[in-house]
Amino acid sequence: MESIATWVAPIATTIAAFMTASNLGSRVTGWGFGVFTIGSIAWIALGLATGQPNLVWQNAILTALNLFGIWRWLGRQAGLEKGAGKAAEESSAAPGEDLFPVSLLGKGRLVTLDGDEVGSCVDAMAQCQSGRLAYLVASEGGVAGVGETLRRVDWKRAAVDGDRIRLRLDRATFASLPTLEKDRWPGR
Repeated sequence: MESIATWVAPIATTIAAFMTASNLGSRVTGWGFGVFTIGSIAWIALGLATGQPNLVWQNAILTALNLFGIWRWLGRQAGLEKGAGKAAEESSAAPGEDLFPVSLLGKGRLVTLDGDEVGSCVDAMAQCQSGRLAYLVASEGGVAGVGETLRRVDWKRAAVDGDRIRLRLDRATFASLPTLEKDRWPGR
C-alpha cells in the first residue's frame, strides 16, 4: 500500500491543484476538490505506513476541507448556477427584457459579428446609482493571465447571447480597441 500511496498522493495533489487554480467553472473546481480528497487520503495512508503522525493529522484536516470544497462547488455553487440559468430561461419567455446571470461577465466568451471568438470577459464595471453596466474588461491571448492583453469594450457594443457575450464589432475593430493595464482601468 505504501508504494501505491507514494505515487497517488503527489500526482493527485498536483492534478487537483491545477484543476482548482485554472478557474474553469464550478464543476471543474468541485471535481478538483474530489481529486484533492483522493490525494489527502493517499497522504494519510503514506503517513500511517511510514509512522508520520503530523502528515496524518494535517491530511485528515485537509480531507475535511476538501469535502467542504466538494459541497461548495458541486453542491451549492452548481445549484446557484442552475437557479440563475432557469431564471434567464424563464425571462426569455416573459414580456420585457431578458435577464442573464451577472456571474457570466467574469467568464463569458466574447464573439464578434464575424462569429470569431476573440477572448473572454474577465470583469465589468457598473454605475453605482443605476446599476447599468459601463464597460467590460476583455482578455485576449496569453495563458492563465500571463501574456494576455486587456481591452475595454463599452457595454453598448455588447449583448449577452446564452453563455456568450456577442460583440457588436468585428475582429479588426476589437483588435483596435485601446489596451488596459491590469492595475489601471478608466474611471468613466
